Amino acid sequence: MELLRVESLSKTFGGTAALYGSSFSIEEGERVAVIGPNGAGKSTLLNVIGGQLQPTSGLIYLRNKEISALPPHQRLRLGVARSFQLNNLFMNLSVLDNVLLAFQGAKGIHFQMWQSDVPLEQLFLRSGELLKSMNLWERRHVRTTALSYGEQRQMEVALGLASDPKILLLDEPCAGLAATETANLLELIRNLPEDTSVLFCEHDMGMVFSIANQIMVMQHGGTIIQGSPEDVRSNQQVREAYLGGADECFA
Repeated sequence: MELLRVESLSKTFGGTAALYGSSFSIEEGERVAVIGPNGAGKSTLLNVIGGQLQPTSGLIYLRNKEISALPPHQRLRLGVARSFQLNNLFMNLSVLDNVLLAFQGAKGIHFQMWQSDVPLEQLFLRSGELLKSMNLWERRHVRTTALSYGEQRQMEVALGLASDPKILLLDEPCAGLAATETANLLELIRNLPEDTSVLFCEHDMGMVFSIANQIMVMQHGGTIIQGSPEDVRSNQQVREAYLGGADECFA
């Protein structure tokens, strides 16, 4: 079933096209990687879909509902969650407090003295379940600034999942991670709910080809090819334009 559809999406900055004419669709539960050199438009694409940037032209549909002009918080409520290249955490709060705030913001629940404590109990229960699934339960009382960089990236994914997203947008989730941290994050992404779609930008080809069932290759704001990993692996235009013809990049 189609979850997300993008039609002729473009974004310009001062007359320079960072993204132009992008059209694609994502099925429910698909893992779609966006690859390409720096400046190809990958992060711009995620920002336009997430609502951090408004498109210059084009349309975005989530389950046939147009969301092109909606702000990020409204897209979040509809099921579009976003993480960023740089950690977007409350560093002086505990791990548990970060997740509680994420659930609170996603569900529109406010901590008020006159409010029933039932919603708060539910928030703590859901937060505990999420932290256990992300292997962060034992670190729940640790201040976020004391976490390793890899754990902070796991936290970013956890905060994105707090909204029960239909699609999770990840911007270079493995950037700056050691090999063991990358392996842990890959396992977490593999274990996401089957009906949660993931659209992610990444330079780590090992991650891309181990996770994605669809790959989009971008260059100069446009798409060279979108297809299965096998299609991308064998495409000579991709090798020449993005990988310089190097077979080892696809190893």
